[in-house]
Amino acid sequence: MSDSVAANRQPAVAEPGAAAGRLRAQVEALEHRLRQRDAQRRALLHILGDLNEFNKRLAHQRKAMLHILADYEQDRRRLARQTERLDNSRRALLHILQDSHQDKRKLENSRKAMIHIMGDLRETTAEMQRREQQLRDKQEQLVQAGKLATLGELTTGVAHELNNPLNNIGLFVGNAVDLIELAGTEKGQIVRELGHAMQQVRKATEIISHLRTFGRAAPASRDVISLRQVIGRALSLMREQLRLREIVVTIDLGPEEPRVVGNAIQLEQVFINLLTNARDAVAESPRKAIRISGSAGSGWAGVALADTGHGIPPGLERRIFDPFFTTKEVGKGTGLGLSITYGIIKEHGGTISVMSPPGEGATFLIHLPLAPADSEETSP
Repeated sequence: MSDSVAANRQPAVAEPGAAAGRLRAQVEALEHRLRQRDAQRRALLHILGDLNEFNKRLAHQRKAMLHILADYEQDRRRLARQTERLDNSRRALLHILQDSHQDKRKLENSRKAMIHIMGDLRETTAEMQRREQQLRDKQEQLVQAGKLATLGELTTGVAHELNNPLNNIGLFVGNAVDLIELAGTEKGQIVRELGHAMQQVRKATEIISHLRTFGRAAPASRDVISLRQVIGRALSLMREQLRLREIVVTIDLGPEEPRVVGNAIQLEQVFINLLTNARDAVAESPRKAIRISGSAGSGWAGVALADTGHGIPPGLERRIFDPFFTTKEVGKGTGLGLSITYGIIKEHGGTISVMSPPGEGATFLIHLPLAPADSEETSP
């Protein structure tokens, strides 16, 4: 540009050919510059296009980066929550371990306590067994004492019952001696008199044997026995006492033969105790009577013993089976008879109860389980 100005300022006197040459040079220079400017413009357009593409890619990358950052933030938050849960789980696990340790110590203490308790329980069980054995021994002694007391009460009647066969023995033997001394007496008559004497000896022997059997301690064995025979033997010991007091005894045990599994001596003691109570109950009654009835069915044998006494005072029906409880006057009863009776019936798996309507005497009801049908009776 400075060259063209300088040329223009030259004097006009210059040659026309030189001026045209300079002008063409200037035009060419301008064209060259224009071409350079155009190349630069095109290069700038390319650069702008590339820059635009780069900006687009950068925008996409920025969006992708934003998504990555968002995912990262979510992952970070999830990781933070997981870390928090893991920390909570760790703390919970620590608590569980602490509790487990405490539970283990408690379990160990409980185990030690259980060992002590088991030891105490074994000692207590042994003590209970020892006391139960002592109780059974005392009960057996009490039953035996009751039997001996009953024998003491039966002594008078038995003495009378033995006196009759002994007197008869003396009479029959005396008759036999007289017949032997008389000449011409037949042998058959002497033998008959001696036979009668032997019958009376056997009768006295049976009475004494029965007393000995009843008086000794009863074995713990259980046999199949007939209630009819047990009641009959009890009446044989009480018969003379009842006869002397003019007490009428009626028996109706039915057509069947009730058999039970039990101890004959103990059950005989039961009926002797009940007969003794009934004997005392009707002592001052205008009508002195005792009735024994029985029945069997539905797996049970029942026996009822009723008297015509004044009955049991109201409110005392449940107490009469208590030990040492008695309604008799002082010195006329120990209060053990019905208690022993209750215990024997319970040991045999049965029940005993009493009914006493006002003014109608007392009725004792006994129920005992029947023996199996295929069992055989055992002689006592």
